[in-house]
Amino acid sequence: MARATLIGFSAIAMWALLALLTDASGRTPPFLLLALTFAIGTAVGLVARLFMTAPPQPVKIPFQVWIIGIGGLFGYHFFYFTALRNAPAVEASLIAYLWPLLIVLGSALMPGERLRWNHVAGALLGLAGTVLIVTKGGGLAFDSRYAFGYAMAVVCAFLWTGYSLLSRSFPAVPTSIVTWFCAATSVLSFVCHVALEETVLPATTGQWLAVLGLGLMPVGAAFYAWDIGVKRGNIQVLGAASYAAPLLSTLVLVAAGVAEPSLRIVAACGLITAGAVLAAKSMLFSRKAARQPA
Repeated sequence: MARATLIGFSAIAMWALLALLTDASGRTPPFLLLALTFAIGTAVGLVARLFMTAPPQPVKIPFQVWIIGIGGLFGYHFFYFTALRNAPAVEASLIAYLWPLLIVLGSALMPGERLRWNHVAGALLGLAGTVLIVTKGGGLAFDSRYAFGYAMAVVCAFLWTGYSLLSRSFPAVPTSIVTWFCAATSVLSFVCHVALEETVLPATTGQWLAVLGLGLMPVGAAFYAWDIGVKRGNIQVLGAASYAAPLLSTLVLVAAGVAEPSLRIVAACGLITAGAVLAAKSMLFSRKAARQPA
């Protein structure tokens, strides 16, 4: 379980590159960018298959797995961008980022899982740190005029929560199936681009490299790593630790000179780190106890 949890952590680390690489990709519209990057993410899965041992016999994929997978990957991004089109970015992003807390709480409904106080407390500390990051220390102003956009952000949060929790219900389904989820998401994103957007391709080599980086990591390998984490790892710890993604993203932007360091970031770092450690308390203590001589 610990190894799978660490693999899940790698997805969170890769998602930290999302903001920087998206900014570097130029003015490519969202759905076209998704179509390009998920196509690369599909290629990541196809290449990985060359180095994987084939199962002794084909695994039958239940129909609901396809609904969960495609609905999770494409649905999350579709409703996220719909929310951003219909509500202020700060409030919409914060609502959408309720999914780590929802994963922690929803895990209590999963067979064989037990929700402890430290999981909930850790997730709430992470949420507090995320509020500092997303709002930049300012206030929130939820306006009824943007109710539709807020509702889309709520749908977005529940879709990713459902995808993460329900994937755990099908541990026998190989992670390689994510390849086809990515392919379907790429096709559906291209359809949305044709219907809703004007085509603007990356204009420079640097922008194309940013698109490639997105497809290889945060919109590629990260989804395969997350699948392993939620199926075989400690899902409560992963849920609480997911709040590290916006913090790590901000730190990457600071390191790249795109954002300025501040005490707000230090405070958010403290809250999110404390939350992750608290959520992982049982796992950390049990490993420590296991190392002690009898």
